[in-house]
Amino acid sequence: YVSICSPNSLHDAHVRLALRVGAHAICEKPLVINPWNLDQLEEIESESAGRIYTVLQLRLHPRVRELKAELSASPGSKYSVDLAYVTRRGSWYHHSWKGDEQRSGGLAMNIGIHFFDLLLWLFGRVERSLVHVSTPGRMAGALELERARVRWFLSVDAADLPESIRRKAGHSFRCLTIDGEEIDLSAKFSDLHTEVYREILAGYGCGIAEARPSIELVYNVRNSRETHTNGSAHPLLAGAARL
Repeated sequence: YVSICSPNSLHDAHVRLALRVGAHAICEKPLVINPWNLDQLEEIESESAGRIYTVLQLRLHPRVRELKAELSASPGSKYSVDLAYVTRRGSWYHHSWKGDEQRSGGLAMNIGIHFFDLLLWLFGRVERSLVHVSTPGRMAGALELERARVRWFLSVDAADLPESIRRKAGHSFRCLTIDGEEIDLSAKFSDLHTEVYREILAGYGCGIAEARPSIELVYNVRNSRETHTNGSAHPLLAGAARL
């Protein structure tokens, strides 16, 4: 096994190298930045003794697993969902490879990919996607999914953290709200990478097929023009507009 944790734009080349030397590749998110690279990796994987795994750790969050089971029990329902991820970053972020869209895929890819994967895994395929704000430090939009209407918000600006988090000198806020019920994804978040590696070493794990939907969605988000919110903006976006 070769574990790959490098600038996102290098993941594709490093995964290819791992397969070339006969190893299994375990790649941090995102597996690739551009969807067409997945087709090439699939072809290489089919001719190799190794397998490609990717780290989609939120699928292993205990509360998310419970949610998956609960949603499966009500297949005809359509939900109203808000998703927010705010994580404080200093100016270094924008000067590093993470702030370079060509190397990281930008905010939606670099910090948002796991959350988009989570939404698609829980609520199904994309029917419509809108982007309300797209800047290097803050993005927001709306999704119509098979089983949910979603408002999402991503930020690396400390000013977007809720006051309750700032008072405690906290640095991140992760929140999923489904039909008004708030689900805190911050608890047990730090142990999930370990669980992913355990799953892979036990013969399980996510590969190209599991990674594809969120990578395709984020690519479309990155290349979408901003559009009017028409009342569908995430509540945190209104607060950000007043800053």
